[in-house]
Amino acid sequence: MILTDTHIHLYSEDFQKDQKELIEEAFENDIKRFFLPAIDSNYVAAMYSLEKNYPEHVFLMAGLHPTHVKDDFEEELAKVEKQFSQRQFVAVGEIGIDLYWDRSTLEIQKKAFRRQIQLAKKYKLPMVIHCREAFDEVFEVLENEKSEDLFGIFHCFTGTYEQAQQALSYNMKLGIGGVVTFKNGKIDKFLKQIPIEEIVLETDGPYLAPVPFRGKRNKPVYLKKVAEKVAEIYELPLEEVAAITTQSSKDIFKI
Repeated sequence: MILTDTHIHLYSEDFQKDQKELIEEAFENDIKRFFLPAIDSNYVAAMYSLEKNYPEHVFLMAGLHPTHVKDDFEEELAKVEKQFSQRQFVAVGEIGIDLYWDRSTLEIQKKAFRRQIQLAKKYKLPMVIHCREAFDEVFEVLENEKSEDLFGIFHCFTGTYEQAQQALSYNMKLGIGGVVTFKNGKIDKFLKQIPIEEIVLETDGPYLAPVPFRGKRNKPVYLKKVAEKVAEIYELPLEEVAAITTQSSKDIFKI
């Protein structure tokens, strides 16, 4: 059995002290594939180091996270574009819009989002979308940019069934993480109506730890808790959930 974490910040400062031990613990629990979304240029070196140390298990994206779209976003986007011109990545991400922390940056977040969608199209790569309190805004941009070569993952999906259907209409898979285990997460109520082939698993570690670890650091091994909840919802063996969602990750990332 192989479980795939399609979204984890393994390079985070929260993992620095015991990073190696946490990765080994994940390996022992059948979690063998990690896809790392980018935040900004400050984390590039740490991401490259992880890829070098675990070339068969760690796969990198490049992009500018919406919460890091600031006054210097043009400079940051130039660095992202340069990275793509120098080497290969598995996706453009994580990109999108976040209105939870700062609504004043909406217009430049939209601009950065559009620019990075264009990058995904240029390099024929999937994109990994971050959407927090911004479904309407994200859908507006996607509607304007939609095309046959637009595809990817709606990371940490927390919307309604109707919003899930709209996300799927843009050729997106739904990234399902710890929220699916929350009593007030709501997505567990309708998830079974979504074909399991349309979802992938993620932790978003070190954030959003599943129950019973909610509020604590989200460790790589906790992906298994997410997978177990998904197996319960779909009434499938854990091994089948692992096989289907890992194959979906391969279909998206081509790895």
